[in-house]
Amino acid sequence: MTNLIMIILTTALINNVVLNQFLGICSFLGVSKSMKASASLGVAVIFVMTIASAVASILYDNVLAPLNLDYMKTIVFILIIAALVQIVEMFLKKKAPAIYKALGIYLPLITTNCAVLGVALTNVQDGYGFGESVFAGFGTAVGYTIAIVLLAGIRSRIKEEDLPRPLRGAPIVLISAALMSIAFMGFSGLSL
Repeated sequence: MTNLIMIILTTALINNVVLNQFLGICSFLGVSKSMKASASLGVAVIFVMTIASAVASILYDNVLAPLNLDYMKTIVFILIIAALVQIVEMFLKKKAPAIYKALGIYLPLITTNCAVLGVALTNVQDGYGFGESVFAGFGTAVGYTIAIVLLAGIRSRIKEEDLPRPLRGAPIVLISAALMSIAFMGFSGLSL
């Protein structure tokens, strides 16, 4: 159990997918303008990344590896992610149209979000079994959600400030993200 908790802490805080590995930056910067959209995308990423990690682990361990089709893992994982995103998109369109509209283009972009694919590939590379893959996917998605919600909070505060013209917009957002990344480096000494 300690190993699984360490996987979650490591993937969420120490090796944060956005702030340490720099994966998923497009949606991180694009959606973080709104707290509600950021939290909604975070929940969608948690669902997709956790389920994608589980399904990718099952398919890799039971089909790809035994048949020596290791070279197909990237394509198979992309198909798994695309199918899951379509399910989430259809659900939000029907049950939560306001959230669906707020997420806009960024919801389909989860399909091509390198963070989602990256965690599935990293799980295989690290030799994780099913349980470890699920926990690594969940922890990575929670880390993504923490980062995007924190940036949305910072951006909501920045809007209220009178910044020098050269820092307005993208420059201050990138500076904020860089400072968040530096702050998350403090978790590197965390251990159980």
